[in-house]
Amino acid sequence: MDKKTEDIQIILATDCGSTTTKAILIQLVEGSYRLTHRGEAPTTVEAPFEDVTRGVLNAIMELEELSGRKLLDGEKIISPIQEDCGVDIYISTSSAGGGLQMMVGGVVKSMTGESAQRAALGAGAIVMDVLAANDGRLYHEKVKRIRQLRPDMILLSGGVDGGTVTHVVELAEVLEAANPKPRLGINYKLPVIYAGNNKATDAVEERLGEITDLTTVANIRPTLEEENLQPSRDRIHDLFMEHVMAQAPGYKKLMNWTHAPIMPTPGAVGEIIKKIAEEEDISVVGVDIGGATTDVFSVFQKQFNRTVSANLGMSYSVCNVLAESGFTNVARWVPFDMDETILTNRIGNKMIRPTTIPQSLEALIIEQAIAREALRLSFEQHKEFAVHLKGVQQERTISDAFEQTSSGNTLVNLMELDMLVGSGGVLSHAPRRHQAARMLIDAFLPEGITQLAVDSIFMMPQLGILSTIHSKAAVEVFEKDCLIRLGSCVAPVGRQKEGQPLMHYEIFLESERISGNLMPGELKLIDAPFEPFRAVFTPTKGIDIGAGKNEVLETKVFGGVVGIFLDGRGRQPFTIPAEATERVNQLLQWSASTNEYPTMEAA
Repeated sequence: MDKKTEDIQIILATDCGSTTTKAILIQLVEGSYRLTHRGEAPTTVEAPFEDVTRGVLNAIMELEELSGRKLLDGEKIISPIQEDCGVDIYISTSSAGGGLQMMVGGVVKSMTGESAQRAALGAGAIVMDVLAANDGRLYHEKVKRIRQLRPDMILLSGGVDGGTVTHVVELAEVLEAANPKPRLGINYKLPVIYAGNNKATDAVEERLGEITDLTTVANIRPTLEEENLQPSRDRIHDLFMEHVMAQAPGYKKLMNWTHAPIMPTPGAVGEIIKKIAEEEDISVVGVDIGGATTDVFSVFQKQFNRTVSANLGMSYSVCNVLAESGFTNVARWVPFDMDETILTNRIGNKMIRPTTIPQSLEALIIEQAIAREALRLSFEQHKEFAVHLKGVQQERTISDAFEQTSSGNTLVNLMELDMLVGSGGVLSHAPRRHQAARMLIDAFLPEGITQLAVDSIFMMPQLGILSTIHSKAAVEVFEKDCLIRLGSCVAPVGRQKEGQPLMHYEIFLESERISGNLMPGELKLIDAPFEPFRAVFTPTKGIDIGAGKNEVLETKVFGGVVGIFLDGRGRQPFTIPAEATERVNQLLQWSASTNEYPTMEAA
C-alpha cells in the first residue's frame, strides 16, 4: 500500500462469509472516521457462479446505490480516487469455502500440542485435530486420521530447542506414511510448517521435504518458560493466501484488487479485540456465535487467546448444543412448561431449515435459551484452553510431564474482566437489546463490574483487518458505529445469607440519586444512558464487588441503551430452582424486572 495513512479518507472493506458478502464504506467526516454505508449480497463461491468476485461486486453495487458515489469502473474498483469517484484503499476478509482448516501436532498434547493449537487458532484457523506422541492413538490410527481429514495445512511442533529429537521425528514419519492430499487443488503439495526443536530440522526435512511443501519457522516453545507464536501465525497467514485462497474460485482476481493481504475472518475479529484491549488497557472477552461455530476471544494480562467451538452454533450445529448441554440445562431458561419431545423437534427443525427465524414469542424464548447454553459451553471450553503455560518451572521427571495439568491455571478471571462484547445474529439482531444483554449475563456470569456491548451489524472482521493498516480509523469506527453499548452488569460475589442484603448501592445519575439494597436472588435494572456515573457499593460481610471482600467500592459505572444491571443471583454456584412452578415464577420475575419480554403474558 503506497498511500500514507494520514492521506486516507475513503475506505472500502468487504467480508466474504460462507453465505453473505458484506461491504462497508468508511469515510473521514468532520475530522473523524465513520461508517457511512453498508451493502450485502449472497456469496458466490459455489456453482453456478464459482467466482467470489461476483458477490463482492454485487455488494459494492449496492453501496454505490446507497451512497450515490461511483466506486466501480466496469468490474474494476476505482482506486486511487478520481474527482468524486472511487476509494483510497480496498481491503477484504474471508471465511468463504469453509475457512482455513488445519491439523496441528506436538510431542506432549498438553504442552507443545496446545501451543501449536494456540498458534493456529490465533491465525484464524479451525483446528480439526491435535496429533501428539502421547495422545493414546496407535501409529496406523494417526495415519488413517490424517488421510480422512484432508486439512488445508499442517503445523508440526515439538520439543524445546536443543532437546531430544526422537518424538518429533516420529510425528514426521506418521505424516510421511499418511502422505496427505490437500482439500482444495490437485496440482500442489500440502503445506506443512515445522516449528519445533531446531536440532530435528534436518531429520524432518529428510522425511517431508519431497512429499510436502515444507517450511521451517522459529520454534513455538524454544524453552519450557517461553511461547513464541508469532512466526508460525505469520507463516500460516502467508500460506493461507498462497495456497488455500489461490485454489478457491475467483480469489486470485480478488487478491489483485486488495491493497493488503486477505485475512481469514476469525483472525481479523481477533485483531480488533486485541486492538481495543491494547488501546484502552482493559481485559476483554469477545464472542461470535454463528450458525455452525462459536468463536470466543479473550485478552487477559495482555495475553490473547481464541477458541473455536466447531460443533456449537445456532443452526447447522444446534442439535449438538442440545446433546452437549442436555434438555434440563436448556429448559431451565424457559419460563413455561416444556415437553422434551417438542423441544427436540423444534431444534431439529432449526437444523434442517437453518435460515428460519422465530415467528412467535415462544419460539424466540426457546432460541435464546439454546443460545445461552451454546455461549456457556463455548466459554467453558475457552477457559480450559486460555491458560498459563504448562510445564513451566516444575521439578519433575519426563514421565510426570506427560500428565501435567496442575500448572495450566486459566487466565480468565471474571472479576478482572472489563468488557464483554457479543456478535452474531442471535445477539446482534435480538428483537430487544435487553434480551442480548440478558443472554450475555446469563451465559458468561460476569463478576464485579463489567461493561456489556454488541456488534451492531457484524463489521468486526473488516475493522480487524483495517486495524493492521490504519489503527485510528478502525478504533474510531469501532467505538462510534460498530459497538452498541448495552450498559454494565454489577455482580457481587460471595456466600449469600438468606434474608440479608448482599450490598447497599448508591448511583448518582444526572438528575437523581438511586439507592437501595440488593437481596440474594434479585436482578434489577436501572435506566441510565451511556456515560460514566459515580457509584458507591457497600458490601455486607464476606461479599466482594471488585475491591476485595468486605471492601467498599467507590467507582464509575457506565450506563447504555439498556442500563445498569444489579445481579444478586450469586455466582458460586449460580442456581435456578429445579421445581417447575418455582422455576417459571423466578424466570418471569427476572424477565419483568429487566424488561426482557414485555409481552410475556402472551406466552
